[in-house]
Amino acid sequence: MSQGLESVWTEFESPKYRSYTLYNFREIPQIKNISEQKQFEIEVVGNVLPFKTNNYVVDQIIDWNDPLKDPIFILTFPQKGMLKPQHYRQMATALKKGYDKKKIQSIANEIRMQLNPHPAGQMEHNVPQLKDGTKLYGTQHKYKETILFFPSQGQTCHAYCTFCFRWPQFVGIDELKFATREIAVLVQYLKEHPEVSDVLFTGGDPLIMKTKILAEYINALLDAELPNLKTIRIGSKALSYWPYRFLTDDDADDVLSLFKSVTKKGIHLAFMGHFNHPVELSTRAIKEAIYRIRKTGAQIRTQSPILAHINDNSQIWADMWQKQVSLGCIPYYMFVTRDTGAQEYFGIPLVRAQEIFRDAYQKVSGLARTVRGPSMSANPGKIQVLGVVDVGKKKAIALRFLQGRNPKWVQRPFLAKYDEKPIWIDDLKPFSGKKFFYEDELAQILKPSKESAKKPIDKAKKEQSKKIPVLVSIKNTETSESDDEKIPDKWHVGKKNFS
Repeated sequence: MSQGLESVWTEFESPKYRSYTLYNFREIPQIKNISEQKQFEIEVVGNVLPFKTNNYVVDQIIDWNDPLKDPIFILTFPQKGMLKPQHYRQMATALKKGYDKKKIQSIANEIRMQLNPHPAGQMEHNVPQLKDGTKLYGTQHKYKETILFFPSQGQTCHAYCTFCFRWPQFVGIDELKFATREIAVLVQYLKEHPEVSDVLFTGGDPLIMKTKILAEYINALLDAELPNLKTIRIGSKALSYWPYRFLTDDDADDVLSLFKSVTKKGIHLAFMGHFNHPVELSTRAIKEAIYRIRKTGAQIRTQSPILAHINDNSQIWADMWQKQVSLGCIPYYMFVTRDTGAQEYFGIPLVRAQEIFRDAYQKVSGLARTVRGPSMSANPGKIQVLGVVDVGKKKAIALRFLQGRNPKWVQRPFLAKYDEKPIWIDDLKPFSGKKFFYEDELAQILKPSKESAKKPIDKAKKEQSKKIPVLVSIKNTETSESDDEKIPDKWHVGKKNFS
């Protein structure tokens, strides 16, 4: 935390929001604490992976006495190890040779396409469609009860996490981006699919939007009087990266009133708060923001991946969960770093991740043991690592589904051969036999239909995209982004339908 700046950052007032990106991060006063070589490394990696932080993060939750070891600095500033050595050299050479912007962008895109930009079949298998065949390209429907909605105006954040598995949303490649304004189509989809009880607004960060824009989406769901709609979820990092969204922004009171209108309607509002380290919960502003959100009747659930260099320590997790409970939040998930972007930098071996989860779990009271994990959001579903077990004279890794493309897989345990190195399900081998129990059925579920194979969705998305203004709810600022795609869908995956 910066010294001498606390007086201007309180729960009642704050400086004007200021973002720092690849183009102006050298203007950060504290950056002088970092060598020119390290600044160049930030520039190299920031030309491939998204980079944005802001003055609250810089002034309030980064320890500039030792920034290179600070978890929040690593969380928000690109690091050399986040790119593979050959990719780093490729971009560093381009910058040193002074290539023009177009050439640098081309090199960056070439690297990005090697980073598995859409893991777990998001683009190919999770896009639903209406009964008339209309596809909803700005939504995802992987699990029976929950549909994800990506509002076009919410596809940015107050700051970017360097581990973010949704990094393709921020790098300017339209073909890799989920986004839509078609709330009416979503309403129609919900009418056609009574099995869907939860709508998750995600991004990006939906709370980057002005309240009047967010209200258009939420009110459309409320006004539709959908009997199957039980919960509206909002996935957001705003509490951590800009708590003034709920305190002093021009429409802070408006967004809280919007939350209250949801709960008054008898619909549960779940605020899915992303916290990666206890220090994010340490300021007076965040504590007041949490208090104000909870007063609306919304419930805050917390989640984070386990990350090397940031929180790969059981005491960190125990402290974080206990602090969340003391503030009235519910610990929800410990995720495993996903197989995309900087996974090799942040990834933790599955066996080690489970040990950290177990040790942290043992240190907290029952109120914090609502948390589940470590969980992989993989192609077949959410897979939890339960631990290491002895089977005869051999060791095995026990796993189970918390969610699955086929709901009947949920809570079904299965075993993998013991191996201390894998960081993802794809690197594990079945304990017995040649395949895990779900693999043949998964292949059938994901088998592309003849119709979808005829027309690539990238082309369809290009035809529908257009520029739209984006109003961003940041104190006294307005920015603009582009993105919008028409998006229709049906919960029908490949040739199988579980609805």
